Amino acid sequence: MSRTGMVVLLSIIAVMAAQTRAQSVPATGTGAMVLSSSITATAEAALAVHDYPLMSDLIAETLANNPEIRAAAQERDAAQQRIAPAGALDDPQVEVGVLYMPIAASPFRTEDMTMKMIGLAQTLPFPGKRDLREAVAGKDAEAIEYGYQETVNRIVHDLKTAYFDLGLTLELIKLTEKNRQTLEHFLRIAEQRYQVGQGSQADVLKAQTQVSRMIDRLLELGREQPVFEADLLRALGRGIDGKAPVPQPVQLYREPGLKLDALYQAALLQRPRLLALKSLIARSDKMLDLTKKDYYPDFTPRLMYGQRDSRLDGSGRADEVSFTVTMNLPVWRKSKLEPRVSEALALRDQALSLHQAQINEIAATLRQQLAIAEQSYKSAQLYQATILPQARLTVESSLSAYQVNRVDFLTLLDNQMTVFDYETSLVTAIAGYHKALAEIELLVGKRHDGHP
Repeated sequence: MSRTGMVVLLSIIAVMAAQTRAQSVPATGTGAMVLSSSITATAEAALAVHDYPLMSDLIAETLANNPEIRAAAQERDAAQQRIAPAGALDDPQVEVGVLYMPIAASPFRTEDMTMKMIGLAQTLPFPGKRDLREAVAGKDAEAIEYGYQETVNRIVHDLKTAYFDLGLTLELIKLTEKNRQTLEHFLRIAEQRYQVGQGSQADVLKAQTQVSRMIDRLLELGREQPVFEADLLRALGRGIDGKAPVPQPVQLYREPGLKLDALYQAALLQRPRLLALKSLIARSDKMLDLTKKDYYPDFTPRLMYGQRDSRLDGSGRADEVSFTVTMNLPVWRKSKLEPRVSEALALRDQALSLHQAQINEIAATLRQQLAIAEQSYKSAQLYQATILPQARLTVESSLSAYQVNRVDFLTLLDNQMTVFDYETSLVTAIAGYHKALAEIELLVGKRHDGHP
C-alpha cells in the first residue's frame, strides 16, 4: 500500500469517529463534585458547633495516617481514571490478507481480481452513547468522591467519640479514687470512734463496704480504659506500639445555640451521604438514557485498500479501494432491551427512595442528638452551679455533726456518696454534650481541612 493510500484510509476513519460524538450531553467535570463555596449564612452558623481542645492536631494526624481514609482516597482516584476510558472508542481493527487468489501459477499477475489487501475497521457507537457512558462513569466517580468525604467525617467522628469516652473514663477514675480516699478517711474516723466506744461496729462495716465498692468500680473503669484507648489509636492510625494521647479534662463551654432548622438545611446542602445518593440518582437517569440508546444500532465502517501487480505483459493495473459499513440490528427488544430499561427504572426509583429514607433518618437523628446536647448542657450547668456546691456543703456539715454525735454515720456516708454520684453525673453530662456535638457534625457533613 502506498503512503498516500494509508493516509486517506486513516483520515476517513478518524473523521467518522469524531462525528459520532453527540453534543447534547455535557462532559462531567471535577467542578460538579465540589460543593458550592457560597453556603448560606444560616448553614455556616449551624456548622460552627464547636472546636475541641487539641482536636485539630489529632484530626490532622488522622487524615494523614488512617489507612481507611487512604483507601477511600485511592478508590476516589481510581474512579476518576475510569471516566475517560468509559467514553473512548473501542480499538480499531486492522485486516491484512489476499483477496480472490486462485490456485494457479503467478496469480498476482494473471488474475485481475487477485490483490493484496489491507483494511481498517472502527466500531462507532450510535451518536450520544459515548457521552452517556462517560457521564455514567463521571457520576460514579462523583458518588465515590462524596463517599470518601463521608468516610473522612465518620473517622473523625469516631476519633472524637473515642477521645471523649477515654476522657470521661479518666475523669471517672480520678473521681472514684478521690471518693475512695474520702471514704477511707471516714473509715478511720469510724474506727477511732468505735475504739473509744463512741461509734458502732456497723458504722465501720458500712464504711468498709463502701470502700470496697469504690475499689470494684476502679477495676471496672480500668477494664474500660484500654478499650477506648484502642478505639482512639485505631482512628489515629497508630500501630500496636502506639501510645494513646491523654485527653484534656472535659469542660463545659458556652452553649453553641444550635437550631434544628439550620442544622437540617445544612445537612441537605452538604452531607456527603446525601450528595452521593443524589449523584447515584443522576447516574441512574444517565443509565436509563444510555439503555434507551441501545434501541439504536452501532456502526462499523470498514475501509480496505487492495494492491494489484502488473500483468505478465508489463501493463499496469490500478489499485482498488473498498468501503463498507456494517451495523447490528437490535431486534430482540422484548427479551433483551425492554428488561434492561425496566431494570434502569427500578434502580433509579431505588436511589430516590434511599435518598428520601436518608433524609428522614438525618432529620430524626438530628432531633435526637440536639435534644441530648441541650439536656446534657443544662444538666451539667445545674450540677456545676447549684447541686454540687450544695451537696458538698451538706457533706461538710454532716462530717462536723457526726463528730459531735448530732447525725449518724449512715447519713454521712449517704451524703458523701450523693456527692460522688453528682460529680459522676456532671462529667458524664459534659462528655455526652461533646459526643452529641460530634454526632451533629457528622450528620450535617461538616468538612475537615487537610483532605489528601
